[in-house]
This record gives sequence, C-alpha cells and structure tokens, in this order.
Amino acid sequence: MKRLFVRLVVYVLIFVVFVGGVGLFGLIRSQKDFYGAVRQESIPPSQGVKKPVYNPDKPTVAVLLGNETTEGSDFMIPYELFSRTEAFNVYAVASDNQVKSLTGGLDLVPHYSFTELDQLLGKSPDIIAIPFMKTYDDKKFDPIRKWIQQHSKTTLVSICGGSGNLAATGLLKGKSAASHWQNMVVFPKKYPETNWLSDQRYVHDGNVISSAGVSSGIDAVLYVISQKVGEPMAEKIAKEMKYPSYHFVKNPKVDPFYMDLRFATYVLNNAFQWNKKKAGVLLYNGVEEMALASVFDIYSDTGTTKVLSISSSEQPIVTKHGLNLISRHLISNAPKLDKMIVPGREAKSLAAEEIKKWNEKRNTTKLQFVHSDSPDRFLFEVQLEDLAKQEDLLTAKHAVKRLEFRASDIHLEGKPFPLETYSNVLLTGLLALLAAFCIDRRFIMKKTIFK
Repeated sequence: MKRLFVRLVVYVLIFVVFVGGVGLFGLIRSQKDFYGAVRQESIPPSQGVKKPVYNPDKPTVAVLLGNETTEGSDFMIPYELFSRTEAFNVYAVASDNQVKSLTGGLDLVPHYSFTELDQLLGKSPDIIAIPFMKTYDDKKFDPIRKWIQQHSKTTLVSICGGSGNLAATGLLKGKSAASHWQNMVVFPKKYPETNWLSDQRYVHDGNVISSAGVSSGIDAVLYVISQKVGEPMAEKIAKEMKYPSYHFVKNPKVDPFYMDLRFATYVLNNAFQWNKKKAGVLLYNGVEEMALASVFDIYSDTGTTKVLSISSSEQPIVTKHGLNLISRHLISNAPKLDKMIVPGREAKSLAAEEIKKWNEKRNTTKLQFVHSDSPDRFLFEVQLEDLAKQEDLLTAKHAVKRLEFRASDIHLEGKPFPLETYSNVLLTGLLALLAAFCIDRRFIMKKTIFK
C-alpha cells in the first residue's frame, strides 16, 4: 500500500512539474512578446521628431508613456479622441526622450519629456491621461509617480489598468475608481483605501475619471470631452468612428464581468500555442492611431500571434494626429509572414506608395485591409471577427471580454475552440505520463520485483 502511494505521488509530481514547466515557459515567452515587447533593434538616425504645434489658447492633454511598456490601446484611445476634437494640445509625454514601446511591439518617440513639458506650459497640463504602464522595476516607475504627484490637482484620466498606476501614487485614497475586471481580484487587496467599482464603465470622483477595461476608456474620454468641450463634440466623434456604444457615455452602469472558462483558453493559448502566426502591420504617414493599436493589441494578447511593425523607411512615420512611430522592419527585409495587415479606414489611398512597394518586393503575402474594406463598422468589430476566423470562437470571445466590448453588432464565425492549443496540452500530458511510467518502471517497480 505504501509503495502504491509512492508511485501515485511520483506520477502526480512528474505530471505537474512537466506540464507546468512547459506551460510556464510558454506563458513567459508569450507575455514577453506582449508586455515585454521592448525594442531590441538599434535606433536608426532620425531627421528629427515632429511635434504638434503648441497653441497657448488651448488646454493641454498629456498622455503618459511608461519606461517599460505601455498598453497600446490604453494609450491610443485618449491620444486620438482628444486630438480629434482639435480643441486641445495633445502630446505623448514621458520621463525622457528615448523611444518607448507599446504592448505587442509598436515603438514611438515622445513629443516631450516631463521637464520639457513643464517648461513649455509653466503650469500643470489641464488633463493627464494615464494608460496601463507595465511595471517590473519600481525604480523605473518612480519618475512617473513623482510627476503625477506634482500635478495632482489637475484632471486625471486613467484608462483600464492605468488606475493601478494612479493608485500607486496615493492619489486614489478615499476615492471610488474603476479598472479592468481582471484587476478586481488584486486591486482591492493591494489598494484597500480605494473603493473599487466593477459595475461601471467609468467612475468620476473629484478630479479623477477612471475607466474599466480597454474599450471603456472610449466612454471615459468621450465623457471628459463632453464635460470640457460639450456633448455635441463627443457625439460627433462617436459617429465619425462608428462607435456603437455611445449610450454608456451617458449611463456607464453595467453588469460586472467575472472570470469564466474563456479565461482558461486565454491562459492555455499563451502557454501552449507554440506555432504562433506572424502578422505584419504596415506603418504609413496618416495612419489612425486606434486602428493601429487595435491590431497590435487584439492579436498579440491572445498568445496566438506575433505582430511585427513594417514600413518603407527608417525615418519616423507620422500618424494622423502627429505621433512619431519607428518600425522594427522594412519592406525590403521583412521576415516571412502569415498575413500582412494595412490598418486604417483610408489605408488604400494614404498608403498607396507603400502598398506598391510591398507588392513589388513581397508579393507572396496578400495585403489585408481590415478597416478600409469595412468603413461602416467600428474598428474593434472587424478586428475581432477576423481573429475568430484566424483562430477560433473561444479565443475571440475572450478577446471581446478582455476589451470589455459590449456592442451586440458583432458576428463571430470560426472553429469552436483552439484545436492546436488543446492538442499541445494533451501531448504534453501524455509525455509527462510516459516519463512517469519510465521512472516508475526503472526505479520503483524494479525494486518491487527483485525485493
């Protein structure tokens, strides 16, 4: 009986260690591709970074960039929406002028450092937008924490997990706040002096407006625009973007999200999806910021796809509202890809020269115009539908939930579940059992036979 128990323990331990070890290795690699996608390539010599013109008669919005990685959609949502109003000076701001990386591997150059913006304005920015900034090294977050604290009286807008970065400054003590539903497992324990609300798309408490997960940031920013510039402007922007959920701007109350089995698929994809697809994203002057971020964000975070930025030039690419992007690959030396996405509603006209170069140099991979082929759809919808076709329904449904995208006009079609991921899990489990059997036969059963 004792020997049987020992054998059982050996089988369980080997299974857990083997499957867990393989899964952990895959999970770390996937998270590195998304949250750890810091630029390793050398920075090409630049002809200078263009900055949006400063108008002292306009209020100023500073959208923060972290010193490690910044969540792409969290950053692009406030940057593009405030820029669309043409009523604000909107700048990408960081603790220094070095190239910063967004999740999934999109690189950009800040317009100003904290010191430079303070000198330019001579006062606090009127609005500080705080996206989720991944923090592995607390010392790297220190300059950001101190700068936010120095401007604590201004309007602070946190997007998604950015409320955690804001809470780390101490400025959410005694306030109510929202955040991504996944953070609600951690934040109430980590920051107990904040009243965390999980049933609202955004929360306005004093000078702080905090949003829930990703797409909730659209509602929060449109709400701020309606308060600062007027509701007609907020409605106009929503209509231009084909945003289907403007009603949440007026009433942010929702039913909370909780973890379910789709989250298990997300974890398994990140841990056991070994044959990741490679998707290129063509950068070109005039590309819309949110359209660009949606590609890097939606595909990369699933653990199924590695996204690569590609352009025709080493010089900075300037987006529609003045961000300076630097690609990691050129059309002339792009690696082999499974798909090539040209984001943006006006891609076919604005990127005509780049498209021509791609077709001349890399005509084996067909270009995919996800947004310009569906100009009457909101950009998240067409991206999520494409993800379902590329992968499967469970993966796409979790992506919908991760974005906290609550619109009903989305039609997902594809395989029911990630067959490759589940097959890899099963294969790993069988190999673990085989290893356990060999150890059992060699070291335990043999002793029993010859005893």
